[in-house]
Amino acid sequence: MISKLFSESSTGSGSGNVRNALLVAAGVGVATLIGYGAYRCLKKHLENIPPKEWRRVGEVTDINIYPIKSCGAIRVNQIECSVIGPRVHLMRDRIFMVIQTDGTFITGRAYPRMVLVQPKFDEAYETMTLSAPGMLDISIDVRRLFAIESVSASVWGQTVATVDCGEDVARWLSRFLLSEDFGLRLVFYPHEVSYREVRGKNKIFPHLTARDSGALHDATSYMLITEASVSDVNAKLEKPVTALQYRPNFVVKGPTAYEEDDWQWIKIGETIYRNVKPCTRCIFINVDPETGISSTTAEPLKTLKTYRRNPKVGGDNPILGMQMGVKKEGTVRLGDVVYVGC
Repeated sequence: MISKLFSESSTGSGSGNVRNALLVAAGVGVATLIGYGAYRCLKKHLENIPPKEWRRVGEVTDINIYPIKSCGAIRVNQIECSVIGPRVHLMRDRIFMVIQTDGTFITGRAYPRMVLVQPKFDEAYETMTLSAPGMLDISIDVRRLFAIESVSASVWGQTVATVDCGEDVARWLSRFLLSEDFGLRLVFYPHEVSYREVRGKNKIFPHLTARDSGALHDATSYMLITEASVSDVNAKLEKPVTALQYRPNFVVKGPTAYEEDDWQWIKIGETIYRNVKPCTRCIFINVDPETGISSTTAEPLKTLKTYRRNPKVGGDNPILGMQMGVKKEGTVRLGDVVYVGC
């Protein structure tokens, strides 16, 4: 197109001036495009560099790992924070998942009694034992699972390669959750990194990457909440709930309510995290982790919806807590100081 204009302009009077003007205009346009592209690349690069200055905001008062998606928590004093999520040897966060026979996963949203399935690990963190009301305990040799051929399962419409944990635990879960001898199975995620892409609904968050997706997590491998935010919600409820009802990995004491909304970078112990998205809340937070019963008054979700909605990022779902991606792996201990980037 530009070459055509050059050719046409050379046939008339003052063609040299027109040609020069076009050349200058084209050069300016190209330079502008290159400059804008370079600016965007540099901006993105700088946004992903941790800050050099930090300010103290509080300390870690609770650390939780949820080995089975939607099931009970294990409170620990120390964890290793890897890209796949919190871990203590083979005890890892959301590394197991309950599925139906067609491979699709289930959660506590539809099966609230899942929270009553309580995992625990032996001292070597290699054998997981499950307990539940009215059921005999059942154990799983986690190390053995790494040698089993993988099968496909589905989480939020995304196919993942998992390992089936066998008939005994499948029957155990089916009996407890369905009162049937079959219908559910337990699968295990044997990989060290995530192979899932960012879910379509979460692509609006520029700092969220596939690396942050975790094992079998909904969105990211780490979630943090503050004691003050939980207390502020409780002040509006007739029946207060514990932080565990929101299923965080980290609970932090010190910041004011909802201060975590504005954090960009977080440092805890040896680790550094990026705030990649706010944690949007669904009906699962209405399930009492002690009883496995969902609130008949739809609380605390109902109250949160009255003042914690941001349609741009959560639609109709309210926000409480923040979801993080680990940028520097390491150890986190109970009582560690929490810093945020200045």
